[in-house]
Amino acid sequence: MDGNGRWAEGRGLRRIFGHREGVNSVRETTTECARMGVKSLTLYAFSVENWKRPRAEVRYLMRLLRRFLIDERPTLMENGVRLLGLGRLDDIPAEALATLRETERLTAENTGMTLRLALSYGGRTELADATRHLAQDVLAGKLRAEEIDEETLRRYLYDPETPDPDLLIRTAGEMRLSNFLLWQISYTELYVTDVCWPGFRREHLMEALRSFAQRERRYGGLIEESQPGGVEAERAS
Repeated sequence: MDGNGRWAEGRGLRRIFGHREGVNSVRETTTECARMGVKSLTLYAFSVENWKRPRAEVRYLMRLLRRFLIDERPTLMENGVRLLGLGRLDDIPAEALATLRETERLTAENTGMTLRLALSYGGRTELADATRHLAQDVLAGKLRAEEIDEETLRRYLYDPETPDPDLLIRTAGEMRLSNFLLWQISYTELYVTDVCWPGFRREHLMEALRSFAQRERRYGGLIEESQPGGVEAERAS
């Protein structure tokens, strides 16, 4: 969710106002996705690299996170959204982590969309942590090396139930992955908009989804032409 600082600075405001307005974008995007029947939405809220930011900004972001988790509980419940944290969550300050865990508990029985907040998250960190835990199980005799395949490694990720995303939206014109879900996005479709995150609203989400709907997804295979007799094209395995 890029461009909070740029959005604020372009209006002569401090960066924190961009973060604050970005909460409204989170609310609108989450509500719209839940309404449309999206099953899983992951928002990259705070990376492992973000801890390097000025202390005052980090403290503000953690306070904003805690307030968001409390204030949005009625909206999450109304839309049947289940909330989960994703990342090195023990790095988060105690008060914010306790609020996250309580929100997870309150929404645990919701059966609509799952909203994952990536917090203290990094794709490389996730893979390093997964590999370390896997190696520990091999050394302990719980797993044999020859049994390791892609699905085995997936079980050691922060949340093995995180599905491979269909679509990754990058705001503020960013043309990079920024260490996000590196394992999961192998065949994810990318969409880049110049709109900064605090300005991202329903119309921009719909534009991204319309673009996605026009894509041909091949997954490394080929899309065969329609066959005579009305047989529809199938994706090669």
